[in-house]
Amino acid sequence: MVMTKSKSLYHGRRFPAEVIGCAVRLYFRFQLSLRDMEELLLERGITVTYETIRRWCDKFGRGFGHRVKAARARPAMY
Repeated sequence: MVMTKSKSLYHGRRFPAEVIGCAVRLYFRFQLSLRDMEELLLERGITVTYETIRRWCDKFGRGFGHRVKAARARPAMY
């Protein structure tokens, strides 16, 4: 049995997965504008346009939301 290694969701992207994940997470968590996100990343030394962030949010945002909901603690039933 041969196991194949699946490619990362972020494979082939110019920026590392940590940068993309952080940008998407901050955008949805704090409801910042795309231009605010561009400025926050620039302050951290990452030059990226707001259009790129928009594309990341369109592509990876839904999956991020599903993972957050799945990981959220469920209330205990008594």
